[in-house]
Amino acid sequence: MAETLWFNYSAKKSDYYLYCHNILFLFLIFSLVPLPLVFVEMMKSLEFHKYKIQPKVSLSFSEMFKCYKDVMRMFVLVVGPLQLVSYPSVKMIGIQTGLPLPSVWEILSQLTVYFMIEDYTNYWIHRFLHCKWGYENIHRVHHEYAAPIGFAAPYAHWLEILILGIPSFLGPAIAPGHMITFWLWIALRQIEAIETHSGYAFSAKPL
Repeated sequence: MAETLWFNYSAKKSDYYLYCHNILFLFLIFSLVPLPLVFVEMMKSLEFHKYKIQPKVSLSFSEMFKCYKDVMRMFVLVVGPLQLVSYPSVKMIGIQTGLPLPSVWEILSQLTVYFMIEDYTNYWIHRFLHCKWGYENIHRVHHEYAAPIGFAAPYAHWLEILILGIPSFLGPAIAPGHMITFWLWIALRQIEAIETHSGYAFSAKPL
């Protein structure tokens, strides 16, 4: 059934068109995934507040909305165009769009590899961005929001956005898979970043 649905949807669409779905996915993720965290912040519920990493710091709705507008401006000027022009590299590494679809096991295996590679390379790039030159010239923009919120996950200098695109691309370059796996990877990576910057640690022991 899944292969029939995929064939009916993709058969008459170019690979480039399918790849550009990432732009829509990223827009929806950047816009919608942080919203529950905004509601949690606005409610100031004691039930959620005990999980807040910086309980004495709170951002207003206007501050969070300003962050979202800044992120969307960078999305239009940098992220979107980058997606549009990066297709040749995706084609070069061999991302597939046809049938058969990958098995669930194959998708999970590749996503695991992607997360491990991204986590390792992102760590060292992040270390570089925290050196004196990297922080003062690039990374300080990301830390303008000292109290993290979900919307601030992609809030960064344009050069940092380009640099941190490298770890996200390395996994698919080393272990290329299907376009569906690539979509899932991009979406899950951004959702992870939003959760990491949420300002809450729901998996930790309450304060």
